[in-house]
Amino acid sequence: MNTQAEKITELVELRAKARMGGGDKAIEKQHAKGKYTARERIAMLLDEGSFEEMDMFVEHRCTNFGMEKKHYLGDGVVTGSGTIGGRLVFVFAQDFTVSAGSLSEMLASKICKVMDMAMKVGAPVIGLNDSGGARLQEGINALAGYAEIFQRNIMASGVIPQISAIMGPCAGGAVYSPALTDFTLMMENTSYMFLTGPAVVKTVLGEDVTQEQLGGASVHSTKSGVTHLTASTEEEAIETIKTLLSYIPQNNLEHTPKVECNDPIDRMEDYLNEIIPENPNMPYDMYEVIAGIVDNGEFFEIQPLFAKNIIIGFARFNGQSVGIVANQPKQLAGVLDSNASRKGARFVRFCDAFNIPIVTLVDVPGFLPGTGQEYNAVILHGAKLLYAYGECTVPKVTVTLRKSYGGSHIVMSCKQLRGDLNYAWPSAEIAVMGAAGAASVLYAKDTKEMIKAGKKEEADAFLAEKEEEYTKLFANPYNAAKYGYIDDVIEPRNTRFRVIRALAQLANKKVYNPKRKHGNIPL
Repeated sequence: MNTQAEKITELVELRAKARMGGGDKAIEKQHAKGKYTARERIAMLLDEGSFEEMDMFVEHRCTNFGMEKKHYLGDGVVTGSGTIGGRLVFVFAQDFTVSAGSLSEMLASKICKVMDMAMKVGAPVIGLNDSGGARLQEGINALAGYAEIFQRNIMASGVIPQISAIMGPCAGGAVYSPALTDFTLMMENTSYMFLTGPAVVKTVLGEDVTQEQLGGASVHSTKSGVTHLTASTEEEAIETIKTLLSYIPQNNLEHTPKVECNDPIDRMEDYLNEIIPENPNMPYDMYEVIAGIVDNGEFFEIQPLFAKNIIIGFARFNGQSVGIVANQPKQLAGVLDSNASRKGARFVRFCDAFNIPIVTLVDVPGFLPGTGQEYNAVILHGAKLLYAYGECTVPKVTVTLRKSYGGSHIVMSCKQLRGDLNYAWPSAEIAVMGAAGAASVLYAKDTKEMIKAGKKEEADAFLAEKEEEYTKLFANPYNAAKYGYIDDVIEPRNTRFRVIRALAQLANKKVYNPKRKHGNIPL
């Protein structure tokens, strides 16, 4: 019979064996690719000494295809909890050194266990994905494992923050878990996501495509919008996750962490009084506006490379975390299109789920026209943004800087979508459409008759006069203010102070949507 000392020695040896994952050679191979191991990634992510590992001794139960001879403690994923900046988080990191991190029944059960724990205590879950996919030797059991994880992703949605980092391969069914989480980060050049790989694409479609072209970080950050953030090094990826977490609460019942603010709340930026060009068709940079009004000019952007005509991200006002949604006049004149609408809508819904106030900066001339957009269901995508703002119950502060026309005015957090405080700069133009377009529609019959009578110059002068008349009537903030649709017209340089005051006023806002199972958002 083993003595107590021998049993303890055995435990220490087993722990050491588990920490080696797939062994020295597999670890060297991982390092040779410029990648860290699962445990090294967790050590970088969590506060030093805070990691509490779970299920270190779990092994797979497969006996097919010689798998009964291949057993590794932990079975290809490292799971547990720890702290980041003193705040509790749960984490799982797939271990590529063990069977290429492939998902088995027991590996899935380990991930499900930490997700269940995170839900019980109300803490974020961070998944570090680096896996060859389903463990083929386990067949349907591997698929069932994926489905168990997906179900938990769905139940946790809007309850606890979920963050996915794609540190290597992520293909087939594996891609759905990150897609269901709140934020996805991909590694440039070393990670990829796709449902079907290049070989299948070649066989079925005859299309030659590389892994990077099919599902690399460059594709998903610019074309599809599947990933929200990218990083060039794993160190950068880990720091990005830490920064993201600093802006969001632990769960849907808590408020965002408040940080000390040394930036004066009444700081004025005179350049904001001059940032709007005299020519309404000239662009300016919305990032300069954001930098001028948020704490210390710090803005953490989400999806910076996708649908650049709209800007989303986190910032702070007087130490309070907020979500910012802003049109970008430097890209497509700030118009809304299918991609911009769904990008904005999902962000608004995240902020609403986690009690993060939303500040909306408006300069939008309309929706992008054309068959490309209409065939791509811009109506439905635009309705998503409309739905998101209308359903949203967190404090909403809207500032209209310049253009706010037609349907695009409505979907950008207008007063009728329960905008709490809607401000406008003196340069704001709030109308059904631009003056030129409105005049040409309203007086089409008159101008047509003049042109028919050979009075082209007279028609042009008449239209110019009517355009000016429309501008005076509608292309200003005061007409909307007259009806109470704008709460106040503010001096641009004073925007920071007015937003901070508005957020303070709305701190205890309570609005409840009708009792229902859930709405039917136009997906």
